[in-house]
Amino acid sequence: MIRGIERRNIFRTRKDREDFLQRLGKLLPETRTACYGWAFLSNHAHFLFRTGSIPLSNLMRRLLTGYVVGFNRRHGRHGQLFQNRFKSIVCQEEVYLKELVRYIHLNPVRAGLVTDLAGLQRYRYCGHGALAGAAEVEWQDAEHVLAFFGKRTSTARQAYQAYMEEGLQQGHRNDLVGGGLIRSLGGWAEVKRLGRDHGMSDERILGESDFVETILSEAGEALTRQYTLKASGYDLQKIAGRAASLLGIEAAEIFSPGRRSVKSKARSLVCFWAARELGMSLADLARAFAISIPGISYAVRRGEALAWINKYKLKD
Repeated sequence: MIRGIERRNIFRTRKDREDFLQRLGKLLPETRTACYGWAFLSNHAHFLFRTGSIPLSNLMRRLLTGYVVGFNRRHGRHGQLFQNRFKSIVCQEEVYLKELVRYIHLNPVRAGLVTDLAGLQRYRYCGHGALAGAAEVEWQDAEHVLAFFGKRTSTARQAYQAYMEEGLQQGHRNDLVGGGLIRSLGGWAEVKRLGRDHGMSDERILGESDFVETILSEAGEALTRQYTLKASGYDLQKIAGRAASLLGIEAAEIFSPGRRSVKSKARSLVCFWAARELGMSLADLARAFAISIPGISYAVRRGEALAWINKYKLKD
């Protein structure tokens, strides 16, 4: 979710909306990010993404930074446009995908931008039209969403439309903002009625208790490992030394220009370990190697494959 600073409009004109659409059309395929739902309003926008080859924070930084530069130029302004950082919630697909798609796509109706589903189907700045078969959006994965409603496209679209009609009666859904077990049980009142005073929940995660616990556990394990490695003196240079040792070259070669096969493999290993084990951002790695972020993203994927195939370990 993105929102304008002080609730100001982030879209003033059709040109603004078209500019944002073009940026999505370029960045989502480039980063292999799937989009299942989206809607533009005047002062905020909602998206349902499955992250691809780069972290969500990198995608959003590139998307929003570029948009702000263009917006400020078009409107003769300067300074911040968005309210702080974007807000993101990790979602459990099997339980919440349909609910979230409906909630996001009904936003223009709730905001009064259109009056009904027929109007929503014609509204260009929402993903509903693509799912209803009235529009084609190349970067929106309508097929994946429709598969939740039926095996045949025609019957799936009918079921989706019926599901949307049902959603018109629900109004604003405060339960779709993260919270795990508390939400799945029906809120705090229900938790206390059942005599359960606590549960595994987190406002950054939308899912059942086990899902929330798994996500937090994985995040905790990753952070613990990062801390342990850094405390042991691991940094980019030490990782480069390890990769160089495994592939029989000098560590300095990894940072020098050139596409020699062994050097490229070593660089990919370093990028993979630095990103996944130390938590370094792709932007920082791009600066360290003087390579573009998409290039670093490719190197991370290649390094992961190399480590798996050859059973390379950062630590013996």
